[in-house]
Amino acid sequence: MSRTPSRSSHLLPRVLAAAGTLALGLGVLTGTAAAAPQPVRVAPAHPAATGAAPAAAVSAARPGVAPVAAPVCGTLCDGAPVSEAREDRLADGTTIYGRSIELHLSDLDAMGWASINNGDPTDEVWLDRSYDGGKTVTDTKLGDATIPAGSRGTTTAMFNVNDRDNQRAGVLRACGKAGNRDDVVCTAWTGVERPNLEGTPTKRAVEALVKLYNKDTGLWKTTGWWNSANALTAVLDYELATGDRSYDWIIANTYDKNLHAQHGNFTNDYIDDTGWWALAWIRAYDLTGQQRYLDTAKFDVDYMWSTHDDVCGGGVVWNVNQRYKNAVTNELFVKAAASLHNRIPGDTQYLDRALNIWQWFRASGMINADNLINDGLNGTTCQNNGGTTWTYNQGIVLGALTELAAATKDTSYLAQARVLADASTGSEYLNPGGVLTEPCEPNGCGGDGPTFKGVYVRNLGELNAVLRGRPYQRYLQRQATASYLRDRNRFDQYGVHWAGPIESISAATQQSATEAQIAPLWGRGPNQG
Repeated sequence: MSRTPSRSSHLLPRVLAAAGTLALGLGVLTGTAAAAPQPVRVAPAHPAATGAAPAAAVSAARPGVAPVAAPVCGTLCDGAPVSEAREDRLADGTTIYGRSIELHLSDLDAMGWASINNGDPTDEVWLDRSYDGGKTVTDTKLGDATIPAGSRGTTTAMFNVNDRDNQRAGVLRACGKAGNRDDVVCTAWTGVERPNLEGTPTKRAVEALVKLYNKDTGLWKTTGWWNSANALTAVLDYELATGDRSYDWIIANTYDKNLHAQHGNFTNDYIDDTGWWALAWIRAYDLTGQQRYLDTAKFDVDYMWSTHDDVCGGGVVWNVNQRYKNAVTNELFVKAAASLHNRIPGDTQYLDRALNIWQWFRASGMINADNLINDGLNGTTCQNNGGTTWTYNQGIVLGALTELAAATKDTSYLAQARVLADASTGSEYLNPGGVLTEPCEPNGCGGDGPTFKGVYVRNLGELNAVLRGRPYQRYLQRQATASYLRDRNRFDQYGVHWAGPIESISAATQQSATEAQIAPLWGRGPNQG
């Protein structure tokens, strides 16, 4: 699917506080809370996830490792099918040559399994088991599985973590390799855990998201480059909305580890990727006041503007090698450029550019007769291509118009945003049963789609916070409550379906649902999360 890829350090919270500081937050909840195809791509990988895996992550040769002994039995015996697991916790993940290797645990059963995704036939995945914390491998290649022809992934069977009969507490790790290479990569060793029951739903969701953060790469495990920009933004959103500064260290670490990745300064060939990172660094500036983050956002927005051309009458492009004009990239540009104007005293350039792209976008035809936004324009006719009305395309524009209203002091932008927000929140197609649902969910959302709904509620939350009466509060609260009740495991990890069942947990699904918990809090003041 198409991807989209200050004057004060606290400007955004002050803008969003315009609707007041009503002290009602999600934290008070207890026990609650047909389209044409479009371009497809795999997001560019971080250097640490391509080529040979880092030496520290590659499992060394295992001379002398004992063969697998007799099956270990507990609640279930080694080799039990994953379908018998009573729960699923994404315990850890890593990547090799673009493949995602994941370790899953059913802590209720004290059993685990490994999976490999985004791979090719003949790729392998398996489990290792240790009874001394990972110092030595007791059992290796448990459940060794190979991706079959015609598939992109596979899983092992389940194996016990502990050896109950011999009173040995164990740990597991997932390992895997590409079928055409010898390099092997493994997750960290992990054992059975108990869930954290303290804190609000919002705080616990953020904690679960942070557990999937890779300190070494400065990115999130089990998701991609641009998705990590959104995961960082979710952490920043939490800190800005609640005043909890527990995760400031992630900001600098992400920046320092990735400033020179891709094309440098968080740019690459995909202009929407650059837009996501620009918005993340604007958020980081709002929180910290550090000029380097704003300077990087300026670099990124300038880079995006450099792709502006006359194809289909204007707009910035999706990819420097493809002149496709789509919604997400142009919406991101408007929001990022208007946001820069609101944080740079005396600016006129970024506002002029934001208005230029908005005026083109509004007249482009991408906003359809139902006031929903399709994916982009047909390259031959320059007409609406009828592409999927992804949730994030309905959302980014709301944040963009909120920033334009603040920049121009013109409330007509908020009126336009309300028309679009009414259309998307009222769409049965996007909200079957009242719960936000990505169009791809029935058939799987790949690596990109799981991020989209979080983008939508984030931007709707920004709009809601500046409108009198907070007209979308009930809608946002409904999304937070539904996902909390129907799409959350005991470890506050969320899957792709907010209406349930819990499936396909990743850092991307966790980021989206975390934003669902945060969105009702915008503008309420600190200590509400």
